[in-house]
Amino acid sequence: MRGWAVHGRDGTVLRPLVALVVSAVFFVPLYFVLVNVFKPGPEIASNPAAFPLPPTLDNIVALLTRSDRLFWASLVNSVLVTALSVVVLIVFSAMLGHYVARSRSGWVRWLTLVLLSGLMIPPQVILLPITRVLRLFDLMATMQGLILFNVGYYVPFGVFVFTGFLRQVPRELEEAAAIDGASRMQIFWKIVFPLLRPASASVMIFLGVWIWNDFLNPLIILGPGKGTTITTGIYRAIGQYQADFGQVFALMFMATLPVLIFYLLLQKDFVKGLTGGATKG
Repeated sequence: MRGWAVHGRDGTVLRPLVALVVSAVFFVPLYFVLVNVFKPGPEIASNPAAFPLPPTLDNIVALLTRSDRLFWASLVNSVLVTALSVVVLIVFSAMLGHYVARSRSGWVRWLTLVLLSGLMIPPQVILLPITRVLRLFDLMATMQGLILFNVGYYVPFGVFVFTGFLRQVPRELEEAAAIDGASRMQIFWKIVFPLLRPASASVMIFLGVWIWNDFLNPLIILGPGKGTTITTGIYRAIGQYQADFGQVFALMFMATLPVLIFYLLLQKDFVKGLTGGATKG
């Protein structure tokens, strides 16, 4: 009994048990998607939890060969919106984060407070005024409008990641380049920005996944008839009176593959970026 009490106090039994329960909760939805992707439609409705025996690729083939090209149109739109948004966010956030990390001006504290406020506001709160601004500049129902919304909303997160990482980059590197005659832009692009690869990987993964999985903002800004992203494509695949659940699960499965591949390619730099700003304040 004493041995069990010791284990309970230091958490050696409780921690693995909690981790197992949390893992099971997250695995259940993934299990339902995976087994139903390779299962005929009638079997999905009758027994969604059953293992596919035998497995079939009919759902994926039917999705890829749809006459309305729903998957391919959604994929192209999501790739364009996510890639352009992330590229602009990384460049703008890195430059602003460098200024915040290096500047000694008093108003930088107010700028940091404004950026921090941006992190606290949910996108649903500002969606209505954003649509009015986009409509004023004739950007509603356009890819450009959605990309500008993503850049404006997610730039505070990128600035804070880059600022924390830049505080551990020695100032002497920039001062030496300045003594050699380099301009501020040359110092940033040739000295500072190449050192930001781990932080850039973290920003790319976080913001890439958030923008890729976004549903409400593309639905409202693009509109159901003007453009479809990968998430709104799942919404369109479900009809009002009927739905091909096999294709719906296949679309969910295919939608996760780009994000999974993206993370696997950047996972090493992602871990470095997360811990980059933790050692220096």
